[in-house]
Amino acid sequence: MIHPVDMALAAVMVLVCGGLSVWLSLRLHGALAVAALRMIVQLVLVGLILRFLMGEEAGWLTLPVMLVMLAAATREVGARQSRRLRGIWHIGIAFLSIGASALPVALAGLFVVTRGLDLTDARHVVPLLGIILGSTMNTASIALNHLCGAVYRDRLVIETRLALGQTRRQALADLQRQAVHAGMIPVLNQMAGAGLITLPGIMSGQVLAGMDPLHAAGYQILLMLLLATAGVAGAVLAVRLTLGRLMDARDRLQIDRLH
Repeated sequence: MIHPVDMALAAVMVLVCGGLSVWLSLRLHGALAVAALRMIVQLVLVGLILRFLMGEEAGWLTLPVMLVMLAAATREVGARQSRRLRGIWHIGIAFLSIGASALPVALAGLFVVTRGLDLTDARHVVPLLGIILGSTMNTASIALNHLCGAVYRDRLVIETRLALGQTRRQALADLQRQAVHAGMIPVLNQMAGAGLITLPGIMSGQVLAGMDPLHAAGYQILLMLLLATAGVAGAVLAVRLTLGRLMDARDRLQIDRLH
């Protein structure tokens, strides 16, 4: 078990980073402090909730916890956009794209790992869903941020292409491809560097817990494949749904729908 002194040592190192930010005028210390405090509170609460869920006759709460996790991921995707769709469209698209990609993939992973689909099994459901949701959230968020910024920046180019007779698909193909690629960069880097550059978290935890390293590698490979699947699906859905909202029935760009 981690001793409080070890925690204090890690916190001091973060404080040093904050001091460096102040010294170099990076304006990073405030965000770093908020992120660190938020992370501590969230992880302590999750630990308490998981301890309760893993107790007897508390498994029925697993599904509501899953919905809360999905809602939180949806909110984070919308909050990270420099430009986003007006109204509640950005929330709805984030919810649909993340939910329709992360949930089925998480259920498939649960079935493979536990040979069943017991949604009351919080020990497996919550960590697995959390990992896949977090990765899909990042992928969709980056893809949407890249897409909306590019559409606003290149709006005259898009309108020119449409005026010259290109279809919606032709005029937006480059932006769609670039946005999905940008969203997938973190997952691709993680996959390419796994084992050679970094030892992924799941594998590290299982090795530290005493599991055979080869078996731990198998679980990590399965997880990385699930993350790639959910990431591609989430990015593609988010981008295509957003582009659909930015065009009208006559294939005209509606840039006023961007906030």
